[in-house]
Amino acid sequence: MSTVAVRTEVTLDDVIAAAERSKALVRNTPVLTSRLFNEACGAEVYFKCENFQRGGAFKIRGAANFVASLSDEEARGGVVAFSSGNHAQAVAIAAAHARIPATIVMPADAPKAKVESTRAYGPKIVFYDRQRENREKIAQRIAKESGAAITPPYDHPWIIAGQGTATLELLRKQPNLDAIMTPLGGGGLLSGASIVAKALRPQTRVFGVEPEVANDWATSLSAGKPVGIDVPPTIADGLRTLVPGKFTFPIVQSNAEGVLLVSEEQIKAAVRFLLTRMKILVEPSGAVGGAALLSGKLPPGIRSVGVVLSGGNIDLDVLAAICQEAA
Repeated sequence: MSTVAVRTEVTLDDVIAAAERSKALVRNTPVLTSRLFNEACGAEVYFKCENFQRGGAFKIRGAANFVASLSDEEARGGVVAFSSGNHAQAVAIAAAHARIPATIVMPADAPKAKVESTRAYGPKIVFYDRQRENREKIAQRIAKESGAAITPPYDHPWIIAGQGTATLELLRKQPNLDAIMTPLGGGGLLSGASIVAKALRPQTRVFGVEPEVANDWATSLSAGKPVGIDVPPTIADGLRTLVPGKFTFPIVQSNAEGVLLVSEEQIKAAVRFLLTRMKILVEPSGAVGGAALLSGKLPPGIRSVGVVLSGGNIDLDVLAAICQEAA
């Protein structure tokens, strides 16, 4: 088989069902605050710390829901996924838990820490050149040959519902937030967050954050349709998507107020602040929300904001370089 066909609409009930379906694998991660961070950005900030999640990132939420939603017949062929790292590791974990085979298509330049963490769960890894090869076509070929179910990193209703469980947990702890911000790569996390926020508290403002050099979402929303970009040279490796998804784009277009853009230096500064002041390790992709706040991108009138720190998987040499820049 290849892509699993399902009902395309995603509702709050789907997210609640995903939370129940995936509870054996997904941690209810902590929500942390920092007086120093609040003073620096002028708002009360509540960090949903998915860097403490199973596999070090929020991706296990969608992957666990996807694998658990497969029928016995669909699961028999296993799964195939394409990812730079966090989704790869999440699918490997979910497949190992379900005792089904997994093949992961990863770029040859994926962070070493993410490759080794993925490999530890026993999947077959197929590397490709992101500059010359199409990862989706590679996954489709593998699916056709093996009968595996393609498990997309973001553009599938089961994935979106799973990612929405992070915001469901956040709003159960902090129900009166003025705004919610998430990193914006493929849009699965922001789509799920916006569905939950608008269902539970419609007045909550929802924002995505992406690097200035990886602005496919800002460009697409401005154009009113998905617009592709070249491979972006951003340190936020998890946000190097080239075009919004067919499922995620209309959800974000309908529910999110806008996209905030941050520079590479602002991302690095946020990684350093979170590490040195809050003592938490957040990868560049996960730190973009903090970067937007520290650089004054928060729109006026927002007093309290929930920020999803989407992951903490970063190579030590990259972290060392980020920290050395401030020395």
